[in-house]
Amino acid sequence: MASTENQQPNVKFVPDEHNTLQKHVFFFDRNQDGIVYPWETFKGFRAIGAGLPLSTVAALFINIGLSRKTRPGKSFSPLFPIEVRNIQRSKHGSDTGVYDQEGRFVPQKFEEIFKKYAHSHQNALTSQELSAMLKANREPKDYGGWIGAWAEWKILYYLCKNKEGLLTRDTIRAVYDGTLFEQMESDRASAKKKA
Repeated sequence: MASTENQQPNVKFVPDEHNTLQKHVFFFDRNQDGIVYPWETFKGFRAIGAGLPLSTVAALFINIGLSRKTRPGKSFSPLFPIEVRNIQRSKHGSDTGVYDQEGRFVPQKFEEIFKKYAHSHQNALTSQELSAMLKANREPKDYGGWIGAWAEWKILYYLCKNKEGLLTRDTIRAVYDGTLFEQMESDRASAKKKA
């Protein structure tokens, strides 16, 4: 039975204009009520072209890992809901710093990714450069942050690298503001219609 805790039926959640991290996550809130359940995360991953195994593992990993952090002061829920409005509370260490502590986009940190790590191509990262970035961003003994950052970036690379094996600046920028997911779902739907 679904929890109705702090939910208003048929009320659309609108991300705060100043919180880019909410917009990044909002795609996975498939019914747009401000709560992301594991089955919504799963459907979101399927919508962007992830296979069944990846979608299943991602849904479990993400919702189990983030639910408690986004629900301060609330009791444990076996449904592992993520509250979009509090997503900045789930921000882990060992990341790029492109989202600040309030979930806002930090342009200087985004540019640093390419200044520091994009050696082969000015506006893209290779798999090796991505790995170097992940290693350089590791904070001492932040094992959860290491795993979180590794999983996020490796999934992004797997799903979004181009034919040359590059993760482009435009793709990375679009994942931060959430527009990449909408575009991937749209492109996938168009390809299905043509087939």
